[in-house]
Amino acid sequence: MIITNNEWVHNKYRQLYDIIYIEGSYRDVLVKTRDKLHEGHELLTHPLSSSIKPNETPYKSVIISDNKGKLNFDSIYIIENSIMTCDKFNKNKIINLTEKMKEDFKLIDLTVLESALNI
Repeated sequence: MIITNNEWVHNKYRQLYDIIYIEGSYRDVLVKTRDKLHEGHELLTHPLSSSIKPNETPYKSVIISDNKGKLNFDSIYIIENSIMTCDKFNKNKIINLTEKMKEDFKLIDLTVLESALNI
């Protein structure tokens, strides 16, 4: 399952994967991911993957398990720390991104996701 706020990811993979599309921020993706982890899903990619900090890009895609199981405390720990890190970095909010810059960040997020999917 992919949780994303990147419409490029949503449009490209919605026929292949279960996708939760978030019309919101990077942090909103992390919060939705946390909610799904509390239901028993497990993280399959790190929520802070790539070298781009949360305050440098508005887009994020996270892969979690399709199936629910026991609560995975490692996944919970990682997502909670990721949300705290996002909050720390977002004191300097992203401002004034041009459309070209937004497209570049969508491409970076898509590329990072595809590397995790081995595509």
